[in-house]
Amino acid sequence: MADKKIHEEPSKVTAEEGVVTVKGPDAVDVRMSPEAASETSERLLFGAMQALGNKVPEADADNDEGQSEGPEATD
Repeated sequence: MADKKIHEEPSKVTAEEGVVTVKGPDAVDVRMSPEAASETSERLLFGAMQALGNKVPEADADNDEGQSEGPEATD
């Protein structure tokens, strides 16, 4: 990640015809399946909770593969 700027403005999210669109700072414009959007939202929430210093409940932190470090990020 080359851009180290921290953005304060949340992204805009819309859903239309089975596609979730995320538009945000720095020309973010991503289209996702509902399943990918759902997983991404869980990863964002997990990261936000960690950044805020909140403890993530164990049941929510574990994923299907038994990892306890939170949702795995993939590109």
